[in-house]
Amino acid sequence: MKKLFIYIPFILTWSLTFAQGEIDEQDKIFYRNERTFAAFLTSTGIGGNFRYARRITAFKKTLYEIDLVNIKHPKEVKISTSTTTLTSRSFVYGKLNNFYNLRAGIGLQKEIFQKFDKGGISIRYFYNAGPTLGIKKPVYYYIYEINAKGEIIGQKIEKFDIIQHVDPRLMSKASFFNGINEVTFTPGLYCKGGFTFEFGRYDEILHAIEAGVIVDAFLAKIPIMAIENNKQVFFSLFLSYRFGKVMDSRFKNRKTAIDEIIVQ
Repeated sequence: MKKLFIYIPFILTWSLTFAQGEIDEQDKIFYRNERTFAAFLTSTGIGGNFRYARRITAFKKTLYEIDLVNIKHPKEVKISTSTTTLTSRSFVYGKLNNFYNLRAGIGLQKEIFQKFDKGGISIRYFYNAGPTLGIKKPVYYYIYEINAKGEIIGQKIEKFDIIQHVDPRLMSKASFFNGINEVTFTPGLYCKGGFTFEFGRYDEILHAIEAGVIVDAFLAKIPIMAIENNKQVFFSLFLSYRFGKVMDSRFKNRKTAIDEIIVQ
């Protein structure tokens, strides 16, 4: 995955060089708001995003966004059926909690390279910041009892215990809904920054690739794994595909107090 993020700038530069050329005769929507959705891959998980971009000027927009993403510990390694004798489902040995992150932020987007040709690429940079809410759900396992012949004679559902559950061959992952009533929350803050490469052929419909970095900081360490080096601050790279609707707003938009603060 790290190699993928390294190659992104070269891919986008190549696309920018060869995509220009066909004259765009569409009526331009310079003063526009945008409602978009994105699916993204990060170096710590996957997630989705909704964003409303409200124009301030022809080249600047105020961003309002919501993210929902899962965050994995870098030490998570799935054990498959090829390494166990009793289970039929893969699972992460030693995992204490599934961890999800709900972000809500405000930011700014500025266009630095405008798309003039049909099929060309426009480039913008953006940044967001705001509160984030970490959601922890305990992970439960089936713990098997076997006889001298290796046959299962009983089972129970328990959370992982690093002292008792030393043999992963006697375990498998229980239902996701086990522990759903034990969900807990950890608040924090996040900031995100990156670049948007819009390549849609039609001004009314937005298609874009985004790449950048995200930092999440929580009030306490998040116990994802049964080890000592669980983190309180998460740094991740992300790559997303964004699509949505562009709306002409040249006659009805006015700057709000938030717009005035952001552009200062």
